[in-house]
Amino acid sequence: MRKYAHPQRELGQRIRERRVEFKWSQEDLAEHANLHRTYIGAVERGEKNISLLNILKIARALKLDPSELLKNLTLPSDSSQK
Repeated sequence: MRKYAHPQRELGQRIRERRVEFKWSQEDLAEHANLHRTYIGAVERGEKNISLLNILKIARALKLDPSELLKNLTLPSDSSQK
């Protein structure tokens, strides 16, 4: 598993990898999760601090337990990222 400086990027990469396993576009995932396609893109790039409700929607669409998306995510070591 890759380590990213920011947990948002790691989460986004996990979502992207699972979406690709389904052979879905970002638009397909957005439709299944009832979210906007541009939001999915921003989440996958780590640009959004995603809400719990949206994590649940995406996990359900990807047929994952939400804990699988969040497992071993950690805060950046830089304490200024509070």
